[in-house]
Amino acid sequence: MSQPFATVGRSLVILHVDDDPMNLRVVEEILTAFRHRTVKVGSGAEALERLAEQSFDVVLMDIHMPGMSGIQAVERLRALAGPACDTPVIALTADISRHPAEYLDLGFQGYVSKPILVSGLLEAIKAAAEPRRAPAASRFKISRAV
Repeated sequence: MSQPFATVGRSLVILHVDDDPMNLRVVEEILTAFRHRTVKVGSGAEALERLAEQSFDVVLMDIHMPGMSGIQAVERLRALAGPACDTPVIALTADISRHPAEYLDLGFQGYVSKPILVSGLLEAIKAAAEPRRAPAASRFKISRAV
């Protein structure tokens, strides 16, 4: 019998960055149901602080946040020295003005549109958490609600 969702063979520690507390709560419920642990923060600046203190398997980054956008946060993350700069980041957004593939050029490893589909979120996390053997372009997953 096949599994209904793509899963990673292990529990992951995932940093979720979003300025909307409801989004943080919903994604946490989804991820904990699949035995992943989440750390939630409400801004790009908080995300960078946490990434300096702790390592994460994957970061889920909202794009439109006040103060520092998700794109600005990823630019700053990629400019850091040390292992945190290589942390896989998945863009989470309802914005349709940018083509999903553009997020690769901005330093993201994946894209999930809002509203979030559980299967799409899990597929993007699985692809981003895979070992770095394959080029980023082959790991890039786009998920959209239909």
